[in-house]
Amino acid sequence: MKRFNLLVACFFSAILALFVYSFTQVDLSLTLSKVSVYQIAEKYLQHIGFYERPLSTLIYIIILTVLIAFYFKFLRLAIKKQLDIKKVWILIAVTAVVLGFSYNAFSYDLFNYIFDAKIVTHYHLVPYFYKALDFPNDPMLSFMRWTQRTFPYGPSWLVLTVPLSFIGFNIFLLTFFLFKFLAVFSFLGSCYLIYKISEKLFPEDKLLNLVFFALNPLVIVECLVSAHNDIPMIFFFLLSVYLFLNKKKFTAFVLNIFSIGVKFSTGVVFPLFIVLEYFDRTKRKINWEMFFVASFLLSLLTVAGATVRTTFQPWYLIFPLSLVAFVPKKLYILIPVLLSTVFGLAIYIPYIYMTDYAKGYPIVAAAIESVGLVSIVVSVLFYFLKTKLSLRH
Repeated sequence: MKRFNLLVACFFSAILALFVYSFTQVDLSLTLSKVSVYQIAEKYLQHIGFYERPLSTLIYIIILTVLIAFYFKFLRLAIKKQLDIKKVWILIAVTAVVLGFSYNAFSYDLFNYIFDAKIVTHYHLVPYFYKALDFPNDPMLSFMRWTQRTFPYGPSWLVLTVPLSFIGFNIFLLTFFLFKFLAVFSFLGSCYLIYKISEKLFPEDKLLNLVFFALNPLVIVECLVSAHNDIPMIFFFLLSVYLFLNKKKFTAFVLNIFSIGVKFSTGVVFPLFIVLEYFDRTKRKINWEMFFVASFLLSLLTVAGATVRTTFQPWYLIFPLSLVAFVPKKLYILIPVLLSTVFGLAIYIPYIYMTDYAKGYPIVAAAIESVGLVSIVVSVLFYFLKTKLSLRH
């Protein structure tokens, strides 16, 4: 028990370090608070992030290494069923709340989410037809990116964010944290649903499945720090699966469509819901393990499509990770997921060290992506080759 408590303390220390470190990346054109004590701390942290880049990179690598190492340890303990479920939930909840107050260090997308909703609540216009650049006097433009694009998401995302923008009264910091905690609650809800769905379908692995997703460093960074809207999309998708399991099929289909309306990615899995309905109506047994594996494979199409359309981004992996969380014991899935976690987070190393504006950044980032992809492909091929050879003998 003492050993487990020490493990939790070390992991949480790394989470606190990530929380503090996130403020080294506060945009130089943005001041989050006018409180003098905070401004002193912010300027000190910004100096590390923008003017002491080798030191900043080293700190990030240390935090990253610790989080990954302890994640592997937690997975091992979960497989051996040596984890206390209550303490795991406390760790997940505390992690979510602490990082809910962090800065979106590795992505500017959160600012775009806020501005898209602001177009509705403040400018009384439709973001599908207007972009941030259409409002050149707005102070948010000084620290935003992708100001030239119109609203790229589904109407469900506006349904979720416009009320937050309205409640925020155009006060940036208040609105910022409202959006952050939308991600926090979506993350916690997704974790709960993974646990409850596993409890029904894979009761022996319910704790492993929870740990696999909730304590994954890539999931933590992209869902809680950067607060991407992938996690609300995932929440409503998982909720639809859970309701389907509980025979509330109409509501399940409605929420599945609502999920698609957040970011479209879950749309690739919708045909499988039709298959589920067909199997259920014809009294055929549903192979849920196959459903999640097939859903995972289909979700990779969205990763490939988004990568071809723009460039690869680590948060594209969050939706596939939420699906394979139900089948983590399959080595041909587990090993690639662990590799993608490491390489997905490693992509931020050149971002921190040289910024994405640097001339050599695209080459370095592409090299990391390529090495990661090759490693994943080789690991899968090696697994199946080894399995085939063992069957022959």
